[in-house]
Amino acid sequence: MTAANIDPPLTTRSRRRPELDAIRALVVVGLVFFHSALVFDTRDDYYVKNPETTDATMIAAGFGVVWAMPMLFLIAGLGSWYSLRRRGAGGFAVERLLRLGVPLVFATLALLPFPQWIRLRADPAYHESYPRFLPRFFDVHLDLTEFPFIVRGRYFESGHLWFVVMLLAYALLLALVVARLPRERGRRIRELLATAVRPRGAVLLLPAVPVALITALAGMEEPFAGWSRWAYLLFFLYGFVLASDDRFRAVMRRDAIPAVVCAVILLAIGMPGFLVAGDAPGANPFTDMTALAIGVRTLYGAAGWCCLVAILGVLDRRRSARTPVPDPTPVSSAAFMSGTAAEPVPAAVPEPAPARRGGLGKRVYAYLAAAVLPLYVLHQPIVVGVASWVVRWNAPMPVKYLAIVAISLTLTVAAYDLLVRRTAPTRFLFGMRGPVSGRRAAAG
Repeated sequence: MTAANIDPPLTTRSRRRPELDAIRALVVVGLVFFHSALVFDTRDDYYVKNPETTDATMIAAGFGVVWAMPMLFLIAGLGSWYSLRRRGAGGFAVERLLRLGVPLVFATLALLPFPQWIRLRADPAYHESYPRFLPRFFDVHLDLTEFPFIVRGRYFESGHLWFVVMLLAYALLLALVVARLPRERGRRIRELLATAVRPRGAVLLLPAVPVALITALAGMEEPFAGWSRWAYLLFFLYGFVLASDDRFRAVMRRDAIPAVVCAVILLAIGMPGFLVAGDAPGANPFTDMTALAIGVRTLYGAAGWCCLVAILGVLDRRRSARTPVPDPTPVSSAAFMSGTAAEPVPAAVPEPAPARRGGLGKRVYAYLAAAVLPLYVLHQPIVVGVASWVVRWNAPMPVKYLAIVAISLTLTVAAYDLLVRRTAPTRFLFGMRGPVSGRRAAAG
């Protein structure tokens, strides 16, 4: 299959959406705050635990996890559309293996054992050195029943790299499907979907139903930020479809305010429902098949999709005041097929092109946008290491939390800046594009 086999989307002009890079950077930086909070959470089984814990951390985090990781998968799907058009299915698969597979293998070997070893050291009776622990961590076997996590072991884990594992697996599956999907059938599916979401509110209701059903019936997986792996697959595919035609973007922009209202209402009902469903001894609202648990998961799944439409739609409404987006009206087949391709939108973790020089804000934005994947890979081992030291302090929880966040952010950015972005080999190992240059180094 060649890149030409994917038809161009309906669009009026080439445009870049820098807000997507900003969202990615915001989510990844926010993960330092989130994982630092888990140190103090009563319910979560994090690698390091403070002697004093609280339920407040998970309640606050719930308002972030409902949209943050789903947004990364959605943006990854958006970027996959443009990458497939440029490279074709084979080229896209190779590019994903280099940009995601290489960092995944490297981080698994070099970084992932450390948090698990820190967890074991919480037991006073455990005295095994890190070098002696490594062979036990890598004592693994293959198990296809937990796809895409097919490498299993007693001590082995994918850790925070579950996101990279899923994203790589879903991208390779997408390449396989696109390679075998006839062009005409893909065009008909896209036209059918674009017509289906034209009525007001349809872009909220129709995609929300599958997400809500999967969340309700398949359950929610706590290790994956409270979403099912199959819900993440849906968000990824939704992003791919949304990028294929500007009419999808237009209806999201049009229905952004109703999406905000729906998200607020669903969360206002569903979040307290989670607390009620989890109050009974032994109850787990993430997986229980009681009527209450299924109901609150249904609301949560629908709320997640509404949050994505609200965020992307509101941000796009601001941009549309300067750059109009086409109305979601029917067009002839000839007009549909003759639209020019939009400028590639970066995926959830690949590095975007360096931005032009500008003020401090633009330079910080360009630096963080280029650093998203390395910062993601680096942050959790650093948070765990810092937390294992800070929890021994004789200080209030807020002081410890702020210390973990501040020190971890500083060390993570320093590790990226000094150890990753400055040499071609380390850039390759962390999935960054291209050799080092003066202009690239200045941007990140």
